[in-house]
Amino acid sequence: MIARILIWSLYDSKTTLDELRAHLPELPEGDRWISNEAQERLGLISFGDELPDLGEIPRLIGKDPEVAEEFDVE
Repeated sequence: MIARILIWSLYDSKTTLDELRAHLPELPEGDRWISNEAQERLGLISFGDELPDLGEIPRLIGKDPEVAEEFDVE
């Protein structure tokens, strides 16, 4: 199994964290959206062979995540 972590900085993005929250798609069981309001960041922790459908989130943010890492789950 693979764990993926994606983190976007919203500081210079097209949207805000509050606006994004209204568009967060449902995720498969075990996957989670994460956020840090103080640093204006939104992230995803996902487990599985493929990333879930992120819906409109990448388009609304307008850029690729600053962090996109894959890890083997032990």
